[in-house]
Amino acid sequence: MRHGSIPGARGRVRPLILLGDRVLRTPCAEVTDFGPELARLVEDMFATMYAAQGVGLAANQIGESLRVFVYDCPDDEEVRHLGHVVNPRLVEADGVVLRGPEGCLSLPGLEAGTERYDHAVVEGCTADGEPVRVHGTGWFARCLQHECDHLDGGLYVDRLSGRRHRRVMRQAARAPWSR
Repeated sequence: MRHGSIPGARGRVRPLILLGDRVLRTPCAEVTDFGPELARLVEDMFATMYAAQGVGLAANQIGESLRVFVYDCPDDEEVRHLGHVVNPRLVEADGVVLRGPEGCLSLPGLEAGTERYDHAVVEGCTADGEPVRVHGTGWFARCLQHECDHLDGGLYVDRLSGRRHRRVMRQAARAPWSR
């Protein structure tokens, strides 16, 4: 992605993959080709995330089983964090565990109080192959952990238990988009 360009401006909006599709439950493959197709994927992911009014999007949420995610997410101090990570590794998740509202573009219209650490660090690289280390606190730390879960085949509902889990799964079963 060229510096100075608006992320997603040249991308196309792709259909979102919804709960029930096997690709969301399959761990994603490492990216090995850092060519123009990867740059196009990142552009498409930004375009799709913005069209869906999300703050983060993993590649498998648009049907690409690759370890890539994009984000445009504020932290708790309203500082905007914008970027993407290829082959991310969650290297730190620590601090205080907070329960906060969490939703997902693959479960549209649903959310549940989900426990996450308030600090996270992700390491990986850019679509150009340059190393990147992303630090997040508060809401942005939640976003980083959420997107890393996606790439491992996980969803936020997997972190719920008891009544909260049953409630969101009942809502998902009744949702108009449910299979």
